[in-house]
Amino acid sequence: MADCGGCGPGYATPLEAMQGAKEKLVYLPCIYRSTETDWPDYLATVDVDPESEDCGKVIHRLEMPYKGDELHHSGWNACSSCHGDKTRKRNRLVLPSLVSGRVYFVDTATNPKAPSIANMIEPEEMKAVDASALHTAHCLANGDIMISTMGDKDGNGKGSFVIVDGKEFKVKGTWEKTSVQFGYDFWYQPRHNVMISSEWGSPQKFWQGFNPADVADGHYGHKLYVWDWSTHEMIQELDLGNEGLIPLELRFLHDPNATQGFVAAALSSNIIRFFKKDDGKWATEKVIDVPGKKVENWALPGMPALITDCLLSLDDKYLYFSNWLHGDLRQYDVTDPRNPKLTGQVWIGGSITKEGSVKVTEDSELTEQPNALFIKGKQIHGGPQMIQLSLDGKRLYVTTSLYSNWDNQFYPELAKKGATMLKINVDHEKGGMSIDKDFLVDFGEEPHGPSLAHEVRYPGGDCTSDIWM
Repeated sequence: MADCGGCGPGYATPLEAMQGAKEKLVYLPCIYRSTETDWPDYLATVDVDPESEDCGKVIHRLEMPYKGDELHHSGWNACSSCHGDKTRKRNRLVLPSLVSGRVYFVDTATNPKAPSIANMIEPEEMKAVDASALHTAHCLANGDIMISTMGDKDGNGKGSFVIVDGKEFKVKGTWEKTSVQFGYDFWYQPRHNVMISSEWGSPQKFWQGFNPADVADGHYGHKLYVWDWSTHEMIQELDLGNEGLIPLELRFLHDPNATQGFVAAALSSNIIRFFKKDDGKWATEKVIDVPGKKVENWALPGMPALITDCLLSLDDKYLYFSNWLHGDLRQYDVTDPRNPKLTGQVWIGGSITKEGSVKVTEDSELTEQPNALFIKGKQIHGGPQMIQLSLDGKRLYVTTSLYSNWDNQFYPELAKKGATMLKINVDHEKGGMSIDKDFLVDFGEEPHGPSLAHEVRYPGGDCTSDIWM
């Protein structure tokens, strides 16, 4: 981290963050729930320092004390939103559980290479505020932590935001005045007195796997919610309709003066731009459409791309997103946010490789099906899913697991072969990407059996953890 003369965690600006130290360690949750291994999930510490003899290896595994949590996304107790407070430290990684409702707070400061569990919130504490199915965790400028939740205490659809005391790590209550139908991701921007949230669907449905009938029956979302940051009231619904089915990852531009951003509509396979109009209202427009493919020997006659993650470089120059089913990872120049331009694309596994059983019968983008990807002799199973960009924008880390039950449904070999983490080299000046064939973290060779690796975090913060005020 750059010397800030005794300031708080993170960086003063996104552009300052781009000059930060190069990543040497990453943390990522690894899941055993719904696999053949009856063992707790764990947090893996991976060495990514090219000068280290352990580069590309899991150097520590922090096992959770319970089975069946389904660790998923993670966040920090403090980030760049607290940069002006020198009493705050980024020293706890927040691990909310998607299924159990438990939250772990992991001490990453005492020994960054071998973190340990410092505190826990039990599921009963979440149920006491009528919350379950935990997802995104963001630190707040006042020192508290906000965690988005997707279900009520029984797992029915309910979008809520639980506030956790950032010192005592206890539930304080819920943030919103009134909950909404579904929840998932969120991003706040106090400079504009706004927070925007997205939605997945009813936990009781998506926990079991994906059934297209549940979409038609209204169990999955297609809206964004605009919130007044100071009053905690939901002030506007943005209905995305069929162009915005299952809007998941939501990213404001990093520039805190900006009043726009992007959300990835997973099932519709579109990138939607959201923005503030001159009259103060918020609106949306589709700016990228990834066409589906007509196929044979698959669950449906049409295969969506299924955009499951997206992020912006810290200078807001490039948007990256992953098409988990099709198998490609894309880079777009979004210097003009209304007119993104495709500048890079790589293929990482997916469901339409030549070596697989699916036959593509109609494709408006490709003239032939892509080849399977092999790195260091291992075939990459699954597709590109969670992504994390280096601060300087030159390296992109990719994992291949989405959620255990959906993995088993769409890529059953993942649970048997294990997920992987890859590194993509990025040309941040001119655009373009290439797969680093010398880097592979193979979670198929773990001591207790193959595991499903998910979201990547850097100890010093990253493109999806930090918010600037």
